[in-house]
Amino acid sequence: MRAVVVSEWGGPEVLVEREIERPEPGLGEVLVRVRAAGVNPADWKTRASGALIDWAETPIVGWDVSGTVEAVGPGVTVLSPGDEVFGMPSFPKQAGAYAEYVTAPARHFAPKPATLSHEEAAALPLAALTAWQALVDTAQVTPGQRVLVHAAAGGVGHLAVQIAKARGAYVIGTASAAKHELLRSLGADELIDYRAGAFEDAVGEVDVVLDNVGGDTGPRSLKVLRPGGRLVTLPSPDDVPGEAEGVCTGWMLVEPDRQGLLEIAALVADGRLRPLVDTVLPLSEAAKAHQLGEQGRTTGKIVLTVD
Repeated sequence: MRAVVVSEWGGPEVLVEREIERPEPGLGEVLVRVRAAGVNPADWKTRASGALIDWAETPIVGWDVSGTVEAVGPGVTVLSPGDEVFGMPSFPKQAGAYAEYVTAPARHFAPKPATLSHEEAAALPLAALTAWQALVDTAQVTPGQRVLVHAAAGGVGHLAVQIAKARGAYVIGTASAAKHELLRSLGADELIDYRAGAFEDAVGEVDVVLDNVGGDTGPRSLKVLRPGGRLVTLPSPDDVPGEAEGVCTGWMLVEPDRQGLLEIAALVADGRLRPLVDTVLPLSEAAKAHQLGEQGRTTGKIVLTVD
C-alpha cells in the first residue's frame, strides 16, 4: 500500500511517500480502507521530534480516519466489511492514518455520519472528541453556564463552540475580527478580538474556559473564572497554571472513544454540528498540508484525500 512515512524527525520535508506492506487485522481489530485523513497539530508536533508517541517500526503520522471497513478480525461484532466509518484509532499510539489502510480495534471507530463526505468526516474525530471530552466529560457543561473557548475558529475551537452551544451554554469565543461572522453562524453568543486588547478585560465571569492556545492564556484565564469554575488546558501540561484557590485546573489528553463518536455523529445528524474544512490536498502533498497547518492561519481543518 501507499503511505507517507517519516524518514527522520524534522520539518515537513521529512514526509516521504513509500510503498509498504499492508497490515492485517488481528483479534478484535478491523482493516479500514482510508478515504480521507484529517491533519492535526499533533501530526506536525510529533513529526518534528517523535516525542510522546509509541511509534511502530515505520513511523506514519495521522490519527483522523474516514473510510470503509475492508476486513474484520476474529471476535469483531460491531462492524462489518463495507461499513463506512470514522474514528481516531489508537491515540496516543501510532495509527498511521497517512496511508491507504489502517488497522485498529473495532471500537475505536463508529459509523460515519451519512450526511458528511469522507473529507468532512475526517475533519471530525480528534478535534471533536477533544472538544467533547473537555466540555462534556471533564467540565460537565450544563445549560446556562458561560463557556469561554480560546482560538474559537481553529480545528478544536469551532467544534467546541458548537458542542457547548448544543449543551445549552452561553458561548464566548476569542478569534480575529475577520472570523466573527462565521463563528456567530456556528452559534457563538459573544466574540472577542484578541488582537484588539486583553480578553480578560472584555469577558465577564465564566464557568468554563477551554484553552486551545497555551502560554500565558491559562494564567490570564484564571482572572475570568468564577469560584468553582474549571479551566481545561489542551496544548501541554506545561501550560497549566499553578494552583488557584476556588477553581479547578488541569490538562486533558484525548482518548479513543466510540461512545463519544456516536454522540458527535448524533449532533451532526440533528444539524447541530458541522465541521469546517479549510483545505483538501492529496496524500502526496502531506508536506504541504503540514506547512499550511504550522502557519496557524487555517479556519477549521486541513484534510488529505487518499485515493
